[in-house]
Amino acid sequence: MAVREILFAVAFATSFAPATWAKRGADGHVNVIYWQAPSILNPYLSGGTKELEAASLVLEPLGRFNAQGNMVPYLATDIPTVENGGVSADLKSITWRIKPGLVWSDGTPFTAHDAKFTADYCMHPEGGCAQLAKYEGVILVEVIDDLTVKVNFEDSTPNPYGPFMGGQAPILQAAQFANCLGAKAPECTDANFHPIGTGPFKVDEFRPNDVISFSANPNYRDPAKPAFASMTFKGGGDATAAGRAVLETGEFDYAWNLQLAPDVLANMAKAGKGVPVSSFGSLVERIEINLTDPSPNLPEGERATAKHPHPILSDMRVRKALSMAIDRELLVEIGYGQAGRPTCNLVPAPAIYASNNTECLLQDVDGARALLDQAGWIDSNGDGIREKDGRKLSLLFQTSTNAVRQDFQALIKQWWRDIGVETELRNISASVFFGGDPGSPDTFQKFYADVEMYANNFDGTDPQSYLAQYTCDKAPRPETQWQGENINRYCNPDYDALIKELTRTAGLDKRGDIARKLNDMLTRDSYVIIPLVDRGRVSARSNTLGGVKLNMWDSELWNAADWYRIK
Repeated sequence: MAVREILFAVAFATSFAPATWAKRGADGHVNVIYWQAPSILNPYLSGGTKELEAASLVLEPLGRFNAQGNMVPYLATDIPTVENGGVSADLKSITWRIKPGLVWSDGTPFTAHDAKFTADYCMHPEGGCAQLAKYEGVILVEVIDDLTVKVNFEDSTPNPYGPFMGGQAPILQAAQFANCLGAKAPECTDANFHPIGTGPFKVDEFRPNDVISFSANPNYRDPAKPAFASMTFKGGGDATAAGRAVLETGEFDYAWNLQLAPDVLANMAKAGKGVPVSSFGSLVERIEINLTDPSPNLPEGERATAKHPHPILSDMRVRKALSMAIDRELLVEIGYGQAGRPTCNLVPAPAIYASNNTECLLQDVDGARALLDQAGWIDSNGDGIREKDGRKLSLLFQTSTNAVRQDFQALIKQWWRDIGVETELRNISASVFFGGDPGSPDTFQKFYADVEMYANNFDGTDPQSYLAQYTCDKAPRPETQWQGENINRYCNPDYDALIKELTRTAGLDKRGDIARKLNDMLTRDSYVIIPLVDRGRVSARSNTLGGVKLNMWDSELWNAADWYRIK
């Protein structure tokens, strides 16, 4: 089978009509492997995809985005709109109506009080919430009755679907997390490791950075689901081993995010135990620039904070030179093949939000050298590394441990060496790098390096919350327990003002125009973010696992309740 056919095969199991299940759990056990192991099951205390998706098996929002990016109700009776009265005519509030009869996995009633508590938990002024951008512009969440919750915004908000919508904004049980508000949030180990939920599965055992044992939620709202009585969620290892476990050995039923070279994946698929499934969405592999000084010589609590601007990367000319030196076409060729496209955008899709910025696509080594000359960085002793004011142009470049990412690091190091930049490479276990431990020096949020590389995406098809992550107030710092999405510590009042304008703008064309401007402010205008590759997500399922519908607009496990065993 050709590489293109393998990478973009549609999971034929989705065309099978699932058997009528005699009872919940009739299909026994299912094995899932994520080569990045979850370190916590509270998505509000980690921005890592692995945590968000593992938690999505247990914790659910009021509404989700389906595989086409359309909003669908989950715990709510419907998606609120102006037409059905759920969104106010002045666009300053959205009212969600909850399905009657819902219960948590412990049998207690699910109510609007849980939704309000979740909002208060994330917006607590003394806490650090990894999903705070979901609550942009919210001034009050109120309980109307046990099955009705109302979100009030400061201004007219044409896109009010941040709170309680999508896998990044699920509902926590108020009773379980009642004593976990603010600075106490990371201390609630039992709740953070064993959340009570409404999803198809419940947590039986959680071993951080290793294995999660799930069993079917006995109180799930559909009495015939899930088809599987139990699930083993194995974390750790590497993408190669995960791919083999599904495609070659059949030991596992589902493998997430097979970030592998296309020829490697094609050879695995020849074994015939499973098939890759793939889709493009908004996933961008990029380099993030630290605008603050991460030097270990600074006192703890001041490293990588606004108190100390970065001594090298505060100069945009340096940041732009780093981008100009990169050959994105070659990165795509060696890393992703047909599952990747070179990009200059943080938001590559949907098309209405994608900027026409293409200037980064042509590698320009001579131009990069000229910029560094202009910035005063000169190789005075002929060793090939530039200096300025007694400081070497030397950077620490970190990312997670993964073969493709290490290949990227090696190439980028050489390209930067060609323009006179010395680069030290560091790779960190993905379980740690994407974890949310405020005590770890190695998380991507803490960013104790000069530049770092990773990819993530936004849920749904509107990038408002995603772009709002880069406002001044979202910077991780000690007082937020190092939670926050603005890892660059970028702070631009013009950017913040434009985000506010986006939240108030209704027309789709105008929203697209504003979103493109915001994208360009982060990329082309400031080079705070250096996009590399618009990545298609490639995962794999076994030939006996049915019901899989790869979703790039929500959690990849969004419909695990519908999975079944093909017999």
